[in-house]
Amino acid sequence: MAMLEEFKKFAMKGNVVDLAVGVIIGGAFGKIVDSMVQDVIMPPISKLFGGLDFASYYLPLNGQAYGLPLAEARKAGAVLAYGNFATILLNFVILAFVIFQMVRLMNRMRSTLRREEEEKPAAPAPTPEDVLLLREIRDSLKR
Repeated sequence: MAMLEEFKKFAMKGNVVDLAVGVIIGGAFGKIVDSMVQDVIMPPISKLFGGLDFASYYLPLNGQAYGLPLAEARKAGAVLAYGNFATILLNFVILAFVIFQMVRLMNRMRSTLRREEEEKPAAPAPTPEDVLLLREIRDSLKR
């Protein structure tokens, strides 16, 4: 039973919940980037290279014909699917760039907040108790 309680404490910490939210949002954002690459960026590039689906470009390694769709060529044997790799690599580059920009923005916001906090005048420190006691003694001796 102690292990269950320990797990509850661990799972309810703020960092774990933040990580879970980040993973869920990251998964959804990954789908958006994937759609952008496949539906917006790759079609003009495909048009430039002959009008075929760029993700289906491959080099046959097992004697397959060049005109087969990628799925059929894979059934016939090994292929070097460089078009699919390029699409996935482009997804990664776009996603990494967007995450870099987000981290950069967060760091700027943090440094701005730190500067604002440093510029605020610090409240005077409370007088230590021993100093107050010495003042009382001094005042008593004066009387």
